[in-house]
Amino acid sequence: MTRLDSELVIIYPMMSEDTVKLIETENKITFIVRNEASKHDIRRAVEELYEVKVSRVSTLTTPEGRKKAYVKLSPESKASDLAVRLGIL
Repeated sequence: MTRLDSELVIIYPMMSEDTVKLIETENKITFIVRNEASKHDIRRAVEELYEVKVSRVSTLTTPEGRKKAYVKLSPESKASDLAVRLGIL
């Protein structure tokens, strides 16, 4: 598998009522990513671009064909702080 550049992996952060709950309760932040991106690509991109520690990455494909990544941050990194920096909170 080819490795994607960090800048190309993440398309945009998701903002909805459910994602705000995830940020507040589970320390997770949600992104729409390229369909070709692997979990390792997503982890590397989030850590490099936003300077946070990632604990776990889960992905799913939406009915529209987009790939959504749920990124759980480690306890020393706060999803709410990252969301504020990204302008979604």
